[in-house]
Amino acid sequence: MPRPVRCRRIERLPVYRSFSPDDAAAAEDVRMTVDEFEALRLLDDEGLTQETCALRMNIARTTVTAIYDSARKKIADALVHGKRLLITGGCCEFIPVEINQEIMEKGSTCMRIAVTYENGEIFQHFGHSEQFKLYDTENGRITGEQVVNTNGSGHGALAGFLHAAKVDALICGGIGMGAQMALADAGIKLYAGVQGSADAAAKALAEGNLKYDPDAHCDHHDHHHEGDCGHHHPEGECGRGHCQ
Repeated sequence: MPRPVRCRRIERLPVYRSFSPDDAAAAEDVRMTVDEFEALRLLDDEGLTQETCALRMNIARTTVTAIYDSARKKIADALVHGKRLLITGGCCEFIPVEINQEIMEKGSTCMRIAVTYENGEIFQHFGHSEQFKLYDTENGRITGEQVVNTNGSGHGALAGFLHAAKVDALICGGIGMGAQMALADAGIKLYAGVQGSADAAAKALAEGNLKYDPDAHCDHHDHHHEGDCGHHHPEGECGRGHCQ
């Protein structure tokens, strides 16, 4: 029987999840796992030794060597053959980011919903959210509410913020592909393409009848969005959700 794979400790979720050549519109995908990215970050960006990297990731040095070599081959494949590089997946455990504000205590049996929030409404641009409203729900009822500030976190850090806040589900308007991958890696269920009252949407999700659009996302690749949008739109505008 093969030995079980030990989850790799990830200190920082990748901020940028999608890299694609501008001159290859229909680029094939290369998928790098988050733990491969973390090995690259620690070894090449921070300049650590493989021994120190192994300690930080809580894995063997030989495992670091293997995933680092795999990551380098995927980068070479993307660069040489003009493929799109996506960073997602892997057997990982994430160290929560530090939140410098008091978050309400979460019960062991409740579901915590986060809603992108502005003046009582669902804010339509996930990557620019300055506030979330958190709702704790149990047995179809909302049992607790709190508005929290994101402290200027960009789209790439918001998934880590929500993970640290023990969020199980997110309700939002438009959201980019990279952010969707980050939420999936953090184990957060996504309900996108929702508009209107934040309270009403949270109540509908708690009761199991929220209407949402799983295809609501930004459709173009815009470097000013820090990788939040993953595809190019011929008119230079976002699709559903209008990420701005």
